[in-house]
Amino acid sequence: MRVLIIRLSSIGDVILTTPILKELKIKYPKIVIDFLVMDKFKDSILGCPYIDNLILFNKKEHDGLKNMMRFGKSLKINNYDYVFDLHSKVRSKIISSAIMSKTFTYKKRSLLKTFLVKNKIIKYKVDNTIIKNYFGAFKVLNLEYKGEDLTFSFEEKHSEKLKTLGIEYENIPILAPGASKETKKWTKEEFAQLSKLLYNKYRKKPIIIGSKEEFEMCEDIKKISGEVAINLAGKLNLKESGALLSKASFLVTNDSGPFHIARGVKCPTFVIFGPTSPDMFEYDENNRLIYLNESCSPCSLHGDKVCPKKHFNCMKKLSAERVMNIIEKNGR
Repeated sequence: MRVLIIRLSSIGDVILTTPILKELKIKYPKIVIDFLVMDKFKDSILGCPYIDNLILFNKKEHDGLKNMMRFGKSLKINNYDYVFDLHSKVRSKIISSAIMSKTFTYKKRSLLKTFLVKNKIIKYKVDNTIIKNYFGAFKVLNLEYKGEDLTFSFEEKHSEKLKTLGIEYENIPILAPGASKETKKWTKEEFAQLSKLLYNKYRKKPIIIGSKEEFEMCEDIKKISGEVAINLAGKLNLKESGALLSKASFLVTNDSGPFHIARGVKCPTFVIFGPTSPDMFEYDENNRLIYLNESCSPCSLHGDKVCPKKHFNCMKKLSAERVMNIIEKNGR
């Protein structure tokens, strides 16, 4: 049996498919799994032991109706028994229709709910976790959900890069203050205060990670902290960040990609939620939720540029001392 799984973006959503890939290989040892992802997000899944062939979608080359149809038709030669569209948007629908194999997708929230949440008429309440929804697409293969055991793969060369940094990086707290939207970010001031508290407790400088675009924000946090943190934003690629997290004592992060990378390398994680719903995921002793549960939260599907209520209480009222207390209560 040969199947194609489509999840074009983004970092976290791609990593969230890995429990399905693992269960497919366990239930059907001879299955051939092809995975289609945008080339810019390939490192989210590259090297995953449950994938046989990674297929890349390049927007410059493959975007546009004719190009997407041509791209989909080029995949017909693989004679897929099934196509599982876990992206379920225009691009993936066009591509899967051109492949002309049996296609299954997962249940997404209704357009009405999306409209009501985006227009701030109702609070966002999820129907199920993302991974459970993904599994819903695989009923035809009798695949059973068995939890959120994520996988993020990296190579020894990525660990070797860490040795060239000239810093202490094993058993060090890691901070990931970035996020795709502004309202998903805990404040710089509190991240800086947490850096001080962590340094005072462990006498080791916490490491701040992020993208090149997040360097200035991370540098601000380092400066506000009194230079008791190390800013590696923009200095590590995705795989190297995974290698770092695999050796960390724990991660404190917003609702963002590093949360799922950390879970994929079994790094203890404290994840901060504000305007988005924490019910999109499950938590265990290795992954702790930090959430104030303000009366107006969750108010957004994916976060916003500014707080709709203008007060941003879901993040501003969360103090570094409270986060530190949660960390200590969980034996860190």
